[in-house]
Formats: sequence, C-alpha cells, structure tokens
Amino acid sequence: MHKCSSNHNIVLVGGCFDLLHYGHLQFLRKARAQGDYLIVALEPDETILNYKKRHPIHNQRQRAENLSSLRFVDEVVVLPVLKGFDDYNQLVQDICPAVIAVTKNDPQIVNKRRQAQVVGAKVIEVIDALASQTGNAVLSNTAILNKLLD
Repeated sequence: MHKCSSNHNIVLVGGCFDLLHYGHLQFLRKARAQGDYLIVALEPDETILNYKKRHPIHNQRQRAENLSSLRFVDEVVVLPVLKGFDDYNQLVQDICPAVIAVTKNDPQIVNKRRQAQVVGAKVIEVIDALASQTGNAVLSNTAILNKLLD
C-alpha cells in the first residue's frame, strides 16, 4: 500500500461535467460532505468524443471554470488524456484521497476500488443513479441533449 501523508480528508471525484446540471450539483455536494476538501479530476475533451460519441458543449477550460465557481469544489485537476488503469492509478496515488466518491452503478467501480486500495482510501457511493434519485429521467447530459432535439 502507498503511504499518504496528508493533513486533509481529501475526497476525489472524476468525470466530464459537460453541461453542469442538477444531478451533478447533488453528486458534488454529497461527495464534499464525505471529507474536508473536494478535488474534481476533470476529463479532457477527447474523453467526451471517445466515450460519449459527441463533441463537448463546453471545452475543458470552460468546464473547469464552471466547476471552480462552485463553493463545495475546492480544486479542479485538469487531466490530460490518460491511457488506462495505470495512468489513473498514478493520479490517485498523487492525490492520495481518503475517499473516492462515486455514483451507484459507476461503470468504473472495480477499477476505482483497486485504486482506492493502493492508497488506503474508501470508495463511497454518495448518490443513486440520478434518474432514480429524483424520479426525473432528464438528469444526464445525453438525456438533456436528446430532449432538446425532440
């Protein structure tokens, strides 16, 4: 296990956060409540292109500025293109969080648990899937964009 020497109870979250919406705000607020300092690892534009199969609405710099303006976000780490588990594992080791906050059914949960184990962190599900939590199916960027195109 990697030894962390930190004075803060750091919480780490990651994501794209394009079109910042109510579900994102709830997730970030509840993640921040798990510790003293919330760091958002912000994915690059290429991640949106590759995984969401669309161009971002806001570029990474704009998304970072939006996130930085939230009172419960303490720091935004603007990520370069990372190439798989080892790069993300190194990021987690560099930040050394006490908590990695996720949504329920996070598709990367297995990797996040492995990364947390390396630094002695906990993985905490801070929010259910956004649609089931609010009863509103329009709480993802994809759903919002599809609704706008209807």
